[in-house]
Amino acid sequence: MQLIPVIDLKGGCVVHARRGAREAYRPIETPLAGSSAPLDVVAGLLALAPFRTLYVADLDAITGVGDHAMQVDALRRAFPQLELWVDAGESGAEQVRQRARDGRGISVIGSESLPDGAAVRAALAARPVVLSLDSDAAGRRGPRTVHEVAGLWPERVIVMTLARVGSGEGPDLATFRAVAERARCLVTPPALFAAGGVRGAQDLAALAQEGAAGVLVASALHDGRLDAVTARQWA
Repeated sequence: MQLIPVIDLKGGCVVHARRGAREAYRPIETPLAGSSAPLDVVAGLLALAPFRTLYVADLDAITGVGDHAMQVDALRRAFPQLELWVDAGESGAEQVRQRARDGRGISVIGSESLPDGAAVRAALAARPVVLSLDSDAAGRRGPRTVHEVAGLWPERVIVMTLARVGSGEGPDLATFRAVAERARCLVTPPALFAAGGVRGAQDLAALAQEGAAGVLVASALHDGRLDAVTARQWA
């Protein structure tokens, strides 16, 4: 199982994500870096452990108030060893292909960004792509099709519970298990990644036992609940 650090970008800074309430996010304060600048924060994360993948949530792009393309390019140049997964609110096949052609990482298609079933089929037919099955306190976000028709899923799927992000309440094992059960019907099931609520090493072990291919984490890395020894074990 792979541990994947997450950075959420808003207004040029890395922000502290909590429960999906994006309007309330503020620049992160972390012992891993001297500022909330993306390059500083990622350098601090890599000093903690040799992570192979970085998840970048471009919140300005997702909410339609700008983007962080320049910051993503800077990360790519500074850390060429990292595979970048970038959620920039993309929902179209050409956007997925263009990101790959430009070398700006792999597109993460969030179910919350998909308007309807037709968009689901078109976007997920493009490659390379990672699907994020998003849910919040009110339930699943995005078209019903993307959550229920496992045959449309690409090779990598994130089970993203936004209400657990930054909460310290533990991962949403029930939702992860439900997604895993649907995936078992496929000839080649996708690799499943959990996101939201991880508190420490015990949660990582529980998700590994559930068959998670990886776990997306932010808060527990910055506040020390996942220390360098544990992070390196799963990096």
